[in-house]
Amino acid sequence: MLTQNVIPFKKVTSANYQYNQIAKAIDFLYEHFRDQPTLEETAAQVNMSPFHFQRTFTEWAGISPKRFLQYLTTDYLKQHLVGFDNLIDAADEAGLSSQSRVYDLFVNLEAVTPQEYREKGSGITIEYGFHPTPFGEIILGATDRGIAHLSFLQGPDKKAAIAELESAWEKASIKPAKGSTEKLANAIFQREPRKNVEKLNVLVKGTNFQVKVWKALLDIPYGEVSTYQAIAKHIGEPRALQAVGSAVGANPVAYLIPCHRVIRKSLIIADYHWGTERKKAMLGWELSKSSVA
Repeated sequence: MLTQNVIPFKKVTSANYQYNQIAKAIDFLYEHFRDQPTLEETAAQVNMSPFHFQRTFTEWAGISPKRFLQYLTTDYLKQHLVGFDNLIDAADEAGLSSQSRVYDLFVNLEAVTPQEYREKGSGITIEYGFHPTPFGEIILGATDRGIAHLSFLQGPDKKAAIAELESAWEKASIKPAKGSTEKLANAIFQREPRKNVEKLNVLVKGTNFQVKVWKALLDIPYGEVSTYQAIAKHIGEPRALQAVGSAVGANPVAYLIPCHRVIRKSLIIADYHWGTERKKAMLGWELSKSSVA
């Protein structure tokens, strides 16, 4: 599944960086940007001193809260919309191949066979572990054919996260193995530019339509966004907006299959299975990294 050893950024065990406070602050800034809240006002929303908040946020994002917010404005998002019609030309013109792509991962997506789909994972072994990331704790499940599950925890209940994995792969053999999945978690959430391209395999179980949508999501470059309409057009189903939205929402491998890069046509950031606050944090983080790569 992983072609090389990866050194985790700043010891990934510390990667949460008080994520809940940061996400809450990002949401506050996003919702009140027209009022231009001060550092003191923003820090008060998360019960931190201005100095501590500024330092913590900058450690997490690499830039100030005010600068971070600039990457979530409609004007900036409009400039980074991907329509797919001329994606290769647009990528060359923007220098994406040499800039934003330095943070990206090469993801090879494989779908289970029709028989495996009917058998609901029978004969497949999934090892899972819980790991901290810059966007909160995850549960990651991996098989010998690739990563089969990646989900952000939305509370302290790990049993619910395990139950979700077991429900998705009803007849698979599922067992804890944090040591086996830690290297993968480190590779996915590296903080520094990638000197070498990592190859990560993903194994998904879905309908033909869902798999087609998930593959289309992989075409959205790091540091760019797209819309549900553009995805529907890209897969040759321009009228299937509701079905596309459902498939995006059913993404079983968060972040690696970047459903967080899909926004509304109105450029509103919402509709994320793992929380709108997290989607804003992830998009702003990627957009800011790609702009200085």
